[in-house]
Amino acid sequence: MDQPVEGEHRLGDLLARGYVFSEKCPSREVLKHVTSRWGVLVLVALLAGTHRFSDLRRKIGGVSEKMLAQTLQWLEQDGLVRRTAYPVVPPHVEYDLTPMGLEVARHVEQLVDWIEDNLGAILAARPQTE
Repeated sequence: MDQPVEGEHRLGDLLARGYVFSEKCPSREVLKHVTSRWGVLVLVALLAGTHRFSDLRRKIGGVSEKMLAQTLQWLEQDGLVRRTAYPVVPPHVEYDLTPMGLEVARHVEQLVDWIEDNLGAILAARPQTE
């Protein structure tokens, strides 16, 4: 069997890795969850440790209960967030990052840090409106 030349990949490698530029690649759905406004903020917030739903909602200004719940559900389904429910009354649920979630959250945090470090230049680059 021929070895792939540099820059080429075997089909099995491509399928295992995903191909984000393909409209049917499942990695696009994960990318959407991780890089959505609320996904980014949830991941960065959970870098600080375990949070209850109400704590996350207070920490992430402007997020609705519905959007926070949906975002947490997406990130949980992607294996990035762990939801732990305790059998008490009233219900007690906590969220934290899985090892995979911790890894991606660190990358997302770098993006957030870059944006905040460069916010002045970004705002200055925007067209001035009168």
